[in-house]
Amino acid sequence: MRTREQIDGIIAALEAEYPDADCTLEERDPWKLLVQVRLAAQCTDERVNKVTPALFERFGDCRAMAEADVAEVEDYIRSCGFYHGKARDLVLQAQQLVTRFGGVVPDNMDDLLTLAGVGRKSANLILGDVYNVPGSVVVDTHCIRLCNRMGLVDNEKDPPKIEKQLRAILPPEKSNGFCHRLVLHGRAVCTARRAFCENCCCAPFCSSLNR
Repeated sequence: MRTREQIDGIIAALEAEYPDADCTLEERDPWKLLVQVRLAAQCTDERVNKVTPALFERFGDCRAMAEADVAEVEDYIRSCGFYHGKARDLVLQAQQLVTRFGGVVPDNMDDLLTLAGVGRKSANLILGDVYNVPGSVVVDTHCIRLCNRMGLVDNEKDPPKIEKQLRAILPPEKSNGFCHRLVLHGRAVCTARRAFCENCCCAPFCSSLNR
C-alpha cells in the first residue's frame, strides 16, 4: 500500500493532468444515464453515445420504456452487444421505476441495487454523477488495473473489495472524480497492453516504479 503522502500525490497528479474529468457517457438525465450505463457493459462508451439518441427519440422517458416491446428495443441497441439481455433489463428496469419509485431514479444504493441490470458499479456512477453523493467509487476495469499497478490496493481483483479499500483512502469528495480520471489515464497512458511510465504523471508515487 502507498503512504498517505503517496496517495495524495497520485490524486493531485491526476487532478492536474485531467482537470475536467467527467463521465464519458453523454447523458445527464438520471434515467437516460442509467440506460447508458446498462448498455455500456461489454461495450464502449463511444458506441453507446452513438446508439442512444435514436433510442431516446423513440422512448423519451422510463414510462415509455416501461410499455416498450422488448424486440423493438433490441433493434435499437443491437450494436451494443448482448442486446437480448440488455433489452429485457431496460424494459423491466423501467417498469420497476414506474411501479415502485414513481418514475424517479433512486438516490440510494439499496434501492438502486433492486433494479434490473444494476450492480454496484452502475449504482455508484449514478450516485456520484447524478446525486453528487460523496464516497461514490466506480470500480471498472481501468480502476482495477491502475489501482493494482499503483499500489493503492494489494493484488486485489474483486471489485467490492477494491471499492471498500478505496473508500478507506480516498477523500469522499474526491472519489467520484478520481475514478473518472483513472478511466482517462487508463486509456491514454496506463493501458491494458502496456504502462507508458515515461509519460505518467503518477510515476513519482507509483509502486510499479517505487518499490
